[in-house]
Amino acid sequence: MTNNPPKFDAVKYKQTTLQQWNSAAEAWHRWSPLLSRWLGPATETMLDMCHLNKGGRVLDVAAGAGEQTVAIARRVGESGHVLATDISPDILGFARESANLAGMKNIQTQILDGESLTELDAAPFDAVVSRVGLIYFPDQQKALKGMKHHLRSDGKVAAMVYSTAEMNPFFSIPVSIIRRRANLPAPVPGQPGPFSLGTRDNLEKVFSKAGFNNIQVEAINAPVRVSSAAECLQFEQESFGALHQMLSGLSDTEKDEAWNEIEEALGQFEVNGQFEGPCEMLVAVGSK
Repeated sequence: MTNNPPKFDAVKYKQTTLQQWNSAAEAWHRWSPLLSRWLGPATETMLDMCHLNKGGRVLDVAAGAGEQTVAIARRVGESGHVLATDISPDILGFARESANLAGMKNIQTQILDGESLTELDAAPFDAVVSRVGLIYFPDQQKALKGMKHHLRSDGKVAAMVYSTAEMNPFFSIPVSIIRRRANLPAPVPGQPGPFSLGTRDNLEKVFSKAGFNNIQVEAINAPVRVSSAAECLQFEQESFGALHQMLSGLSDTEKDEAWNEIEEALGQFEVNGQFEGPCEMLVAVGSK
């Protein structure tokens, strides 16, 4: 007799995801300086690949606390426009706060599921971007087709994702330790998750299936640099809500033991008093 793995429940997953991001909103905002150092260069590459200039109109999907939204707004200037959307009202509130603090008048926000973009009433955009968002959508095709729907005729859609687990041990090590300790099954193919689009081939295929042309994929080295393994652990504990969801079935003592093992394992990336966690991002861009 074989045990069939539980069927993936997209509705429940989205409810949990919303709760996670509402809970992590303040921390994600507070860690914005690290996010900027870590993902800022890859973000600029993504915007370059979209050929974004002054006056551009951009839709930022799964914008989070808005650190990259502000970077986009600077790129397009006062004559441009950025609309930031996210499923979480709490985290989008921090995006508005970030825009206000930066003095950006060209940013608007709207609470919206990334798979419901066809409900958005807006003029066409020059580019639609999603930084570390597409990987967490249960229906990635619906999300991509919604993005494509809002492009002008020669516009571009760009997505930044993690590459493979092997190239991202700063994240995959905690995931594997928690999965083992919580006795969780491996994710099934097609299930959303951090490494669900981790190869060039997979990323090109989902863009091609959604009807995009002139697809380009770039790999970008993006190490996580902080003072210590303990600081990296703190960042992940406070900001990566999915890790807490994976730990939810364990007792408090078992959770503490898991975090201790993670910190010890991450210690291998401390060199000369600094932590550098290996990370590789993929940026894909496709034309309408």
